[in-house]
Amino acid sequence: MTTSPPDLDLVRSLEERALNAWPALKTALCGGWQLRLADGYTKRANSANPLQPRVAFAETLQVAEDFYGSHGLPAIFRITPLAPADAGPVLEQAGYHMIDPTQVMTVTLAARNWSANEVLIETTASQEWSEGFAQANGLSAMARPAHERILAAIAMPTAFATLTIAGRAVAYGLAVAENGMVGLFDIVVAPAARRGGAATTLVTALLNWGQAQGASSAYLQVHVSNQAAVALYGKLGFTAQYQYHYWTRP
Repeated sequence: MTTSPPDLDLVRSLEERALNAWPALKTALCGGWQLRLADGYTKRANSANPLQPRVAFAETLQVAEDFYGSHGLPAIFRITPLAPADAGPVLEQAGYHMIDPTQVMTVTLAARNWSANEVLIETTASQEWSEGFAQANGLSAMARPAHERILAAIAMPTAFATLTIAGRAVAYGLAVAENGMVGLFDIVVAPAARRGGAATTLVTALLNWGQAQGASSAYLQVHVSNQAAVALYGKLGFTAQYQYHYWTRP
């Protein structure tokens, strides 16, 4: 069975939204690539991302390596369908290897009932949300300042969700709305509450919020290896649009 190539206009639209929704703290543009920096917190905010590449990838590779090296960080390349075809072979020859294949999924929100009354939605990340998320996600004290600075830098309407069951906060997540779509990020359930429907309730509330912001569809990014999450999103109607992955050097 053959797979149709992804719609590059859709890919670019989703990529631009995702980059806006999870901003780096510093960025530089290079030959149609966005080089992102965020104190090393998350590969997504500390990697080279293609938008409209217009120079030979070998040139981009050298510029990106110099750029990240000058900031004391390793060069990481996030390879989407927008990257030039020779990116993978050039990176492999340069000693990089591919990690973290990730699936981008979307769903149409029209004519659905997404109500979820057990979830608190806030427009900013409260101290309680930040502390609860850090604990549920195992986020170290060293990483928290960069995470909080990224959250504070989001320029689009944002929802920070907390699900409470029997008086205890057990799940956290956020959504970012932009131009008719809502993106889901940082969905996490405390270990003791997993596999009990908490993630479904949390995601449902964020999609409901997105509809209230005028979104008619939603998107998210999930590691291919996270089969439980892929299955959950599939049950909610999400379908795969394309994959991306990272290239790093050992």
